[in-house]
Amino acid sequence: MLETRARIIKIEGEKALIQAESGLGCEQCKGKGCGSSKLGQLFCSTPRQFKVENTIHAKLGDDVIVAVDEGVVLRGIGLVYVLPLLLMLVGALLGSVWANDAEQQDGYAVIGAILGLLAGFVLAKRISARLNQGYFQPYLTGLYRNEP
Repeated sequence: MLETRARIIKIEGEKALIQAESGLGCEQCKGKGCGSSKLGQLFCSTPRQFKVENTIHAKLGDDVIVAVDEGVVLRGIGLVYVLPLLLMLVGALLGSVWANDAEQQDGYAVIGAILGLLAGFVLAKRISARLNQGYFQPYLTGLYRNEP
């Protein structure tokens, strides 16, 4: 399980809007982990906000621990990045095979790659929307206790 610290910034019924602390990443980032917090600082200058189920009944302003299961991150990466790239390559291959002569092969490959990439994005979005009923969602595990 990957965990990080966040703060409750808004309560909406059974849901809470949380803001993850910028630059913390998971617990591995404090040591010599994967370094994703450095990439996050580079590409995400604004604080990240998420809507989660408030199962621990946290109050506005509480510091909480938010988590996602470890396999979810890898599967999400595969869905968002690998699937479109794979379909782009398949589209390019099919486009070059369907070309009538050798001079048209590159053009057909480019068109096939673009169509495959677009199909990959659409398919990834549909799969993500179907699985989004809690599968890819972060969840609260408890209140953050500042230990001395």
